[in-house]
Amino acid sequence: MAASGGYNYRDGTQRSSHKVDRPLSINSNPKSSVKSKALPASGPRRNSTGSIGGGGAGPATSKIDTGVPGRVRVAVRLRPRNAEEMVADADFADCVELQPELKRLKLRKNNWDTDTYEFDEVLTEFASQKRVYEVVAKPVVESVLEGYNGTVMAYGQTGTGKTYTLGRLGEEDTAARGIMVRAMEDILADVSLESDSLSVSYLQLYMETIQDLLDPANDNISIVEDPKTGDVSVPGASLVEIRDHQSFVELLRLGEAHRFATNTKLNTESSRSHAILMVNVKKSVKGRDSALPSQNGNNSHMVKSLKPPVVRKSKLVVVDLAGSERIDKSGSEGHTLEEAKSINLSLSALGKCINALAENSAHVPVRDSKLTRLLRDSFGGTARTSLVITIGPSPRHRGETASTIMFGQRAMKVENMLKLKEEFDYKSLARRLDIQLDKLIAEHERQQKAFEDEIERITIEAQNRISEVERNYADGLEKDYMESIKKLEEQLVMNQKKHGSEKITNGPEDDGSNVTTIKESCRVHVEEIDDLTKLLQKETLLRKAAEEEVQNLKIQLTQWKRSEAAGNSEILKLRKMLENEEHQKEKLEGEIATLHSQLLQLSFEANEMVQVKLCLWLVRPELNQEMG
Repeated sequence: MAASGGYNYRDGTQRSSHKVDRPLSINSNPKSSVKSKALPASGPRRNSTGSIGGGGAGPATSKIDTGVPGRVRVAVRLRPRNAEEMVADADFADCVELQPELKRLKLRKNNWDTDTYEFDEVLTEFASQKRVYEVVAKPVVESVLEGYNGTVMAYGQTGTGKTYTLGRLGEEDTAARGIMVRAMEDILADVSLESDSLSVSYLQLYMETIQDLLDPANDNISIVEDPKTGDVSVPGASLVEIRDHQSFVELLRLGEAHRFATNTKLNTESSRSHAILMVNVKKSVKGRDSALPSQNGNNSHMVKSLKPPVVRKSKLVVVDLAGSERIDKSGSEGHTLEEAKSINLSLSALGKCINALAENSAHVPVRDSKLTRLLRDSFGGTARTSLVITIGPSPRHRGETASTIMFGQRAMKVENMLKLKEEFDYKSLARRLDIQLDKLIAEHERQQKAFEDEIERITIEAQNRISEVERNYADGLEKDYMESIKKLEEQLVMNQKKHGSEKITNGPEDDGSNVTTIKESCRVHVEEIDDLTKLLQKETLLRKAAEEEVQNLKIQLTQWKRSEAAGNSEILKLRKMLENEEHQKEKLEGEIATLHSQLLQLSFEANEMVQVKLCLWLVRPELNQEMG
């Protein structure tokens, strides 16, 4: 047996402050605001959607349901006798007798008297790991996948199989896999890693100090409570994204190697700390998005509703408590004795909280221990909680077995108010709107560039046609004038020659014929002038037609500019709708804060009423007896 004062990690190495390199990605733990919805009385339903906000384009309404009771479920598991007990207790009967078909347990007080207790499940020493998971943890895992917080916890004496039940990896024998591994298998089978996210933190509470099992250098993590919602978180812990089952198994192996363990009389590898596995699940709710047509009535352009997508954020907490033990039986000395004292103090604080909740006490001492602060949501909170208590058959440990059984009996009286936690994914909506806006801007720029290119092409083509018409008109006019002038000159020369020859031949008496010839020549010139005038009018009509075509092109340019202005107006409307949605979000958060303060006021008034009744009972007990 190892010296009682020494302590090691589970892998046998001494504690050190160096940081372990690992291939897993570690992210910060984001904060988020949540909405609550009551779980149906019959338990979680698959594919339930919940009512969040208002429908259509109107403002969303805010409502917080108070939830429905969800009693803590407790199962008892009996460990078979080990080799030492088979020798030492060979002549003695087991101190417990199980009746699994009746879900009862009998604890022997002596040879002729027994106490009988009822539990939600009674698991014999022959119960398989699969059976234990299905009756203890599977309902909690299904609730987590529906958006509810869940807790699975193991409590019992040192050496009764808590770590075996919860944290067994089962690499050699898959049938021996514990609750942690089986729960992650079910979660990975249900979530979609493309649209959902899955992250894990692994902590240990050692001597009232929270340490990160994934990063041993991070050995003093603080607990943070949200003043609005009362949720407890550990933002300083490592948050590892899980993509497949093998990465999760490696994470558990890494965490178990850093967990404190030592050798005691009750267990050769006794856990000296409480291990806490936190699995954060974020799932998108399908089928919530809708589309609305744009105001211009064009069905080809659909504007999606600004109602943001809904996501469900839930958390599964698996707690492997350190063993409850008596100092004289464990043989703890030195530093191991101090560890045992710290373990017993935290377990005692947990027992006090459960007693207060079971008795409906006005005050629950949650702040007496960091363990009770971490489990604030598990007992008396909003999580679905399942507890498995582990016991041994040896009559030598009857006292510890009875104490464990009574702890489970008191835990069965605790009721939690189960609530569905949903929230609007405004970041996803903003990203989607940014992408849509970028696409609209790019499409608008592309259309504007194509429009400008088309206008430039049409303008150049019109200018070329106008220039060609003007050139043809000028050339034709000049040619006609030149031909007319040439004809007139030729005719004038011919007339002069003819007139000269007639003078020589006929003498002065031919003056009448010369006048006639001149008149005929003038008539011909007038006709040519008329022809030129008609040609000029024709060319003028062609020029007017060209000017009308240019005017039509200008009108088309104006219409394109109006279309561009309409596109800019649509973009401004989208931005304004996004600003309105952000305003509605702030309004919803304000209403939630108001309702929460009203709930606190009602709780305060109820506490005052209980105190008044208690004072009345203390002052006039005989009056209360008569009234009773």
